[in-house]
Amino acid sequence: MRTFWNYNGGIKHIDNWEPNCWVQVTCPVDDDIDFLQNEMGMPDYFLADVSDADERARYDLDEGWLMVIMRIPHLKSLQSRSPYTTIPLGILIKGDKIITICNQETRMMLDFINHQMRRAEGFIDAADLTFRLFLCASVWYLKYLKQVGGIVDKAKRDLDKDIDNKDLINLSRLQDSLTYFATSIRGNENLLSKLKFRLPVDELDAELIEDVNIEMNQARETTAIYNNIIGSTMDTYANIINNNMNKVMRLLTSLNMIIMFPTLITSMFGMNLINGMEAWKIGFPLAIAACIISTCGSIMWFKRKKWL
Repeated sequence: MRTFWNYNGGIKHIDNWEPNCWVQVTCPVDDDIDFLQNEMGMPDYFLADVSDADERARYDLDEGWLMVIMRIPHLKSLQSRSPYTTIPLGILIKGDKIITICNQETRMMLDFINHQMRRAEGFIDAADLTFRLFLCASVWYLKYLKQVGGIVDKAKRDLDKDIDNKDLINLSRLQDSLTYFATSIRGNENLLSKLKFRLPVDELDAELIEDVNIEMNQARETTAIYNNIIGSTMDTYANIINNNMNKVMRLLTSLNMIIMFPTLITSMFGMNLINGMEAWKIGFPLAIAACIISTCGSIMWFKRKKWL
């Protein structure tokens, strides 16, 4: 699906392409690919690079086109293997042509359009659009990190009540997502530092780049903080699980040893051997008393050692 936006003096939807408009392509189909290659003259391998989910943040120049690939945050599903991930967003610039390509529909791009409509100022040029997309991506990294923080707090409260494998697995999945975030943010920072010397940057763009750097630094530091929190939380509860397991094993071992003494006594006197107590009337009560005394004595000893 492709959408055309006139960005002079505000964002306005238009029906067809015209010079100095923004072409937004989302989840491209064959018709969109044909339009980009035949009518816009975009190199075909650009589209293949953008469609690669593992493509790193970088820029490339070919046939007068500047291709910028940045990594933006994306929420798949809270029940998925990695709830939060990052996907490539391609920005292609050549003269009066500005194209963005994303193979998935994201909340970030919808929010970006709505925000620019409310802002009612539009973009000065392609560089302004590019840096504002970087700023929007940084803001959405922080939004998703705030959600991650809420999920971590809830998981910790649940684990305080009852240690459940489900909560630990969810924390592990969030840790995978934070790894994607940290790698993508670092890649975007390196890309932004290179684009400052590739795109025409005026005074307003310089201020915008500074804002982007501030947001990216905050997102990177927040990602590292949450990653450390999740790692320490999982280590802590893993130690608690091991400690509880040790207590259970110690209790079972103590019970086994307590039972061992009366078992030994009854086994000795239950053998078909002469032991001198066969004719005693108190022989059987004496054996029972010995079992009781040995059991009580071992229980008292284990309690004194705090093994029970």
